[in-house]
Amino acid sequence: MSCSLIGIILVQAYYINNSLENTEKQFNFNVKKALSYVSQTIENEEKEDYLQKFNDLLSTGNINVNDTTAIINIYLKEDSPETNETIIYRNGILEENFKVSSSLFDIGLDSLNVRRILQKRETETVENNSIDGSKNLSTMLSKLSKVNETTHLAFESVYKDKAYLKPIHKRVTVEKVDRLLALKLIEDDINIDYEFAIYSNDLATKVKTENFELPQNKASTFSVPFFYNKNDSSNYRLLVNFPERNKFILSSVLTMLTLSIIFTLIIIIAYSSALYQLIRQRQISQIKTDFINNMTHEFKTPIATINLALDSIKNPKIIDDKEKVLRYLGMIKDENKRMHAQVENVLRISKLEKNELNISKEPLELNDLVEDAITHVELIVEDRGGHIETNINAEKSSVLANETHFTNVLVNVLDNAIKYSPEAPKIIVTTELAGNNILVHIKDHGSGMSKTAQKRVFEKFYREHTGNIHNVKGHGLGLAYVKRIVEDHHGHISVESEKEKGSTFTIKLPLIS
Repeated sequence: MSCSLIGIILVQAYYINNSLENTEKQFNFNVKKALSYVSQTIENEEKEDYLQKFNDLLSTGNINVNDTTAIINIYLKEDSPETNETIIYRNGILEENFKVSSSLFDIGLDSLNVRRILQKRETETVENNSIDGSKNLSTMLSKLSKVNETTHLAFESVYKDKAYLKPIHKRVTVEKVDRLLALKLIEDDINIDYEFAIYSNDLATKVKTENFELPQNKASTFSVPFFYNKNDSSNYRLLVNFPERNKFILSSVLTMLTLSIIFTLIIIIAYSSALYQLIRQRQISQIKTDFINNMTHEFKTPIATINLALDSIKNPKIIDDKEKVLRYLGMIKDENKRMHAQVENVLRISKLEKNELNISKEPLELNDLVEDAITHVELIVEDRGGHIETNINAEKSSVLANETHFTNVLVNVLDNAIKYSPEAPKIIVTTELAGNNILVHIKDHGSGMSKTAQKRVFEKFYREHTGNIHNVKGHGLGLAYVKRIVEDHHGHISVESEKEKGSTFTIKLPLIS
């Protein structure tokens, strides 16, 4: 059963851990997919925006193309009246040459000239006077009548060169990234808070949420490249953190985890209960065996005494001796009475458990019951050379009790103190008030008992093991009877004891006004 229980727990732990790992992998995949989507979408939108402006310039005739020996040159020219300069950017591609107005690119310059030969790019700023002659653009360029696919490819190269010069906060906004990222995450049922930022060469840019912090453990941060340049590399990275990531992943298996814990606890409780009952039944079986052994031992002596007395009476020499016959008859009566008392105790406990014992209560003085109980055992104590000290300190002692049964309770406790006093019994009986209760302390200076025995001394059939030595007679029912009667009187009994120093039994009963 233990191996099976441990196996079930380990299998469930493995299954739950495996589910958590799969959920975490799926979460990481969905987040990376969302980040890639945001990066590609924003970059494509920017490119399409530039291409749209490019097409608008084509339609207005602000872009000119000139073919020169099958080499296409894209010329972007912008004049600056304030500086009397012209910036020319030329991008050369096989097939044709063209010129684009630099007003298409917002890079903070008044004019732009572009030149490119065989995939080599060149930017040049010249005085307007030098343009006349060999660099006179009006004669060098002719108006474009048709734009083909190659023109767009050339322009895309120009776009990557010039767009990369713009600051990142002018190319994308926090709101746009947040909107696209939130929409994509919700599609995959990821609806938890997040913080993001765009970093450039490990330095934070202006594009970030207010609470974003780069953790020391970078493994918990998701990132993707942002805005590729002409070399298909990027200095920008989009980073995202999820503060409640672990809680979200755990919540996905929370129902399964809760049910698993509940059913496992039920199995553990049932298993523990079954194991406890097995151990308890074994203990009860041992206690009953001890009880039978003790009862047999205690019955054996009276029966032997009765048999000897009867054999003696049958002796012709004794049967005519009236005095000896009466003596033997008295012994038989005493031993029979002793066995009857033991059987009565067993029957009395049985009736108590079945609630068949009639216990009627009436107002009584507990001090009087204590003194009456002492008279029952006083002669036995004196016969052993001991004494009983009485301290009746309780000024009020009215309780609701059954005279016969509660007297038996006190006698049983006193008898217990006498039996477990190896030397001459020295017993102190004290009564005192404690609020609305009265306490009766019965203290002896006997052999005492262990801590284990103190916890179980009121159990039915229980006696502290002393091997096969039966120096103290009894069957473990007296104190069980005492506890049951005291509790029936709405009271409480406890014991404090120390080995070889004696025991103190305390009975507490509620007073009546």
